[in-house]
Amino acid sequence: MNHWIIAPVILPALLAPVIGFVMRHDLPLARTASVAGTVALLVIAIGLFVTAGGDPQVYYLGDWPAPFGIVLVLDRLSALMVLVTTVLALLVLVHAVATGWDARGWHFHALFQFQLMGICGAFLTGDIFNLFVFFEILLIASYGLMVHSGGRDRMRAGLQYVVINLAGSTLFLFALGVLYSVTGTLNIADLALRLQEVPADEAALVRVAAMLLMIVFALKAALFPVQFWLPGAYANAPAPVAALFAIMTKVGAYAILRIHTLVFGPGIVATDGMAGTWLLPAAIVTIAIGAVGVLGARNLLALIAFSVLGSMGTLMVAISAFSPVATTAALYYLVHSTFAAAALFLLADLVIARREAGHLGARPATLQNGLFAALFFAAAIGMAGMPPLSGFIGKLMVLDALRAPGTMAWAWSAVLFGSLMTIVGFARAGSALFWKSTAVPLDEPETAETDEAPEAPSGTDRPAGAMELAPVMATVALLVMLTTFAGPLVGYLDGTTAQIFDRSGYVTAVLGTEGET
Repeated sequence: MNHWIIAPVILPALLAPVIGFVMRHDLPLARTASVAGTVALLVIAIGLFVTAGGDPQVYYLGDWPAPFGIVLVLDRLSALMVLVTTVLALLVLVHAVATGWDARGWHFHALFQFQLMGICGAFLTGDIFNLFVFFEILLIASYGLMVHSGGRDRMRAGLQYVVINLAGSTLFLFALGVLYSVTGTLNIADLALRLQEVPADEAALVRVAAMLLMIVFALKAALFPVQFWLPGAYANAPAPVAALFAIMTKVGAYAILRIHTLVFGPGIVATDGMAGTWLLPAAIVTIAIGAVGVLGARNLLALIAFSVLGSMGTLMVAISAFSPVATTAALYYLVHSTFAAAALFLLADLVIARREAGHLGARPATLQNGLFAALFFAAAIGMAGMPPLSGFIGKLMVLDALRAPGTMAWAWSAVLFGSLMTIVGFARAGSALFWKSTAVPLDEPETAETDEAPEAPSGTDRPAGAMELAPVMATVALLVMLTTFAGPLVGYLDGTTAQIFDRSGYVTAVLGTEGET
């Protein structure tokens, strides 16, 4: 067995309590441990990504054989998701340390590591029950991070967030109970085998479980009609936390892709075609809600939150096709949209800290107004899907993959309409933040008749340091790299898609050469 497979789960799981109980009153030490742990996690993720090119690799906890024991499965998809998570985590952590966000509460770094444990575990697990467990770790850690530094609006949004997700957890347990009562297993590979044997006239409970799981995963992915928690949660969370949350909705998308392809996918008579029937209209409505929200937003963080919602709709439109070409497009757009959203949230934090408000109105120009404007322009065209950045390539791939007669008109209209509205919304916001602000005079300070130079007009408007700017610039650079190296990346994603739809290969890797239980 490749013992490094469990490292992305074990490392943050061990580091988090040490930071929380031993280092919580020593901020420099906690920062050092958290950054070092995240760097080590990134190195491990790169190694797993490099070694995941062949057949799926399985780690049997306690050396118990599947499906009786807990298993972790490393394939091209899970390796890609873990790598994206760790790259994003390091950028967010550096930003939080450089801007001082981590100093506004005692437990930021411990919760951050628990969050990484939950995300990486969700991507690596080969068991649906343990997917539920990692979802709960995500929920607890994300709630703590969301209300970090307090505030009435933040607490209200956090309460709504946790209540909605607890309701989703309850539905998740119901679905697991129904599945286990029918099949006697919750191992993903074993489920893929057993559900093939369930005849259609005896599969009512299987369809109920599949629909419940789709609702739960749609809730995590903020898909209509359970999307309403995302704008408030992301707009009120600390901006670095919201940037990390860019990968959170992708956990729901990953779960839909994994479970509804492998367990309930083609060849399963009981649920064949059910997922796509419901996902496509829900994704189209989600795009519309996100586009209207972007156009009507009066706050910078709310604008970005609605753009994330719209990007999730675009992603789910591609996933709803459940075809190899559309899945490749979805995976490319998933990687792009994660870093585009993170870049916007990290930049928004720098801008708001110097404007004392996130309102999209004219304010005096900041000291680095031109630099912030350039970064906002780059991140915005990435999120909106304009050339030349990777958002344009991603949306072009999605549109090219959705040319079926019954799908093309709806999907193309939704994606193109959403892109146009997003462009208009970001153009309005950018002009208010960085263009009109140059025409607003600074309030001249009252000074006595003296030869001394006047003080700076605002104590909060100071130049952003190199460490504060580095994560934003690195994230924008990643969008450029996704564009420059789109060919090799799409080649890797083609292989990933082929592995996703190779049910027999996954089952054989987990259960053995005979595929027996």
